Amino acid sequence: MKIYLDLVILLNFFIDYLLLATVSIILKRNTKIIRLIIGSLFGGLSILSLFITLSSINLFMLKIIISIIMTLISFGYKNIKYTINNLVYLYLISIILGGGLYLINNQLSYKTYGLIFVNNGLSINIILIILFSPLVIYSYIKTTKKLKEEYSRYYKVEITFLNNKKINITGFLDTGNNLIDPYQKRPILVLNKYMLKDYNPRCILVPIKTINKESILKCFKIKKLVIDKKIIKKDVLIGISDNNFNMEDVNILLNKKIIKGE
Repeated sequence: MKIYLDLVILLNFFIDYLLLATVSIILKRNTKIIRLIIGSLFGGLSILSLFITLSSINLFMLKIIISIIMTLISFGYKNIKYTINNLVYLYLISIILGGGLYLINNQLSYKTYGLIFVNNGLSINIILIILFSPLVIYSYIKTTKKLKEEYSRYYKVEITFLNNKKINITGFLDTGNNLIDPYQKRPILVLNKYMLKDYNPRCILVPIKTINKESILKCFKIKKLVIDKKIIKKDVLIGISDNNFNMEDVNILLNKKIIKGE
């Protein structure tokens, strides 16, 4: 079997650069492109080590050392935690990319007849790897950013009612929730009515303004509010919503004046 060493090194350099650039984007590392190129070049040339006869353990250790040197070249050294985070994300993204390419290869290489898989003679070649790799990485970055942004607005909320009954629920920071009690300027959180169950609070009617209209919202006082294990000392009101929020496991919409400490 013929092995085109220059092509292997070039492909390895391309993949390593893609991985290091992705680590830089996700972890927001302030590094120069030239450092990523040098780190990738070192990784590309390290493929030559595979032609050395080594035991499995020694080969594994060599790969770890090469990865550490790649991250040090690309991102520098600040402290152990910084370096370990770079290394962990390098391997994590490598697994994502490898798994994605493996899945694509299987989809192209096999036809299914019920539970029977038959090889159809196709497989991912170098050109397809170059084309598919950025797509896999792009999808991963986009999904990661979306999840990070979305789940950063989720909070664990504990509410203690006036009768000392407690509920633990998931809250969502609704940037559009600026509801304020016009009487005493208290922030209003909006709770799913279903969470009250057998608790019948003494409500007050609070006039509120939304984007489209003015309405009346039933609100009640609570004894204590804890968000992400932090006691909220500000006096708040809980509004009752008759509608589900249609968000994953969310039962209360938080007010940004509480979270941001306004």
